[in-house]
Amino acid sequence: MTSVFLFKMALAVYFASALLYGASLWEKRVFPARFGAGFMFAALLLHTFSFAALWFQEGEAPVIGIHDALSLFAWVMAAAYLFFQLKTKTRVLGAFVSPLICLFMVVASVGLGGAVNAPAMLRGSLVTVHVILSVAGEALFVVASCAGLMYLIQDFFIRRKKAVRMSRLLPPLGDLDRINHICLLWGFPLFTLGGLAGSLWARIVWGSHWQWDPKQVWTLLAWACYALLLHQRLAIGWRGRKAARWSLAVFVLLLVLLIVGLSSFGTLHRFV
Repeated sequence: MTSVFLFKMALAVYFASALLYGASLWEKRVFPARFGAGFMFAALLLHTFSFAALWFQEGEAPVIGIHDALSLFAWVMAAAYLFFQLKTKTRVLGAFVSPLICLFMVVASVGLGGAVNAPAMLRGSLVTVHVILSVAGEALFVVASCAGLMYLIQDFFIRRKKAVRMSRLLPPLGDLDRINHICLLWGFPLFTLGGLAGSLWARIVWGSHWQWDPKQVWTLLAWACYALLLHQRLAIGWRGRKAARWSLAVFVLLLVLLIVGLSSFGTLHRFV
């Protein structure tokens, strides 16, 4: 199938991009990262075409299955990162972002071309809106965490005056803090709207907005944590090291809770 071929091509080019970004960090030179950005842009185009081909083939947005959702997750991360790279001097941040994109793409490839066993009542437009907005918000949170991690590394080098060549290679602290802030600023409303769409969908399907489903509990906890973090940035003025630490800590905590919750309990979201 055309969509499968394009997806595999995108995965291969994403992998090449990750290697170039990694080489840039390893050799402490920005030159390979420039090619890495070009490869990531090419991969993003191939990835977009694969989505379009799959949408045309299935007659609906390919976001219902877990593998499709992970593919969308990778797409949003790549698009967001390339946007920020155009606006800031953050080429080497790709060394952190691109491996995660490849990881999501590899996991998504496991169910490549397979049918999604979801009832017809769970394939409405509201479901599509719920998945797209939620995944987009979560992907932006991941990019924010990557920027936060690189901020802490760069800050470590600067404060201890170590590895001067490496510190010159890494992006400026101001750019990394800006990316962290913008990702939270855009990711939170997208995540919120996605959750509201999911709540309306649950009301239609199950007769109640809340089911005490593990993924619903995780989503509510994630929303509360990111709401607090965004409030601290906007109202209290958190910036720099503190904001980077908390964005990374919140992401790691919620990732662990998500894995434990979904692996230990049954969930109504098993088909997604």
